[in-house]
Amino acid sequence: MKKVLVAVLVVVVLIQFIRPTKNNSKIEVNSITTVMDVPMEVQEILKTSCNDCHSNNTEYPWYSEVAPVSWYLASHVNEGKEHLNFSEWAKYNEDQKNHIINDIEEELTDKKMPLKSYLIIHENAEMTDNQYKILLNWVKTIK
Repeated sequence: MKKVLVAVLVVVVLIQFIRPTKNNSKIEVNSITTVMDVPMEVQEILKTSCNDCHSNNTEYPWYSEVAPVSWYLASHVNEGKEHLNFSEWAKYNEDQKNHIINDIEEELTDKKMPLKSYLIIHENAEMTDNQYKILLNWVKTIK
């Protein structure tokens, strides 16, 4: 039993050296705000409730330094950015933008975002009905 515990401890320590790349790029030349008028209150909602998974600037909590949690978070962020990355908006073509805007509208209408799993730990990211309305109205103006 003691050997098993030591082996588990060694594995736990060793996996801490396998670190995913952090999602922190301060370069925002392709950001949605560089090519589109985004009202300040919309920017604030995006920053609080969307950007950790849908931009190149994730604010990481302390536990993101611990494997295997760090791996899960990196995977989750990368998946979110595959669907939508506000930091790369200028690189999307018109068809991609239209598709993404329709997806955003659907997600907001159904209140699927932010994900419930994200809200468990990030309570401040939970959006009020008014915030959903603000984002939906903004999305409809950019359609």
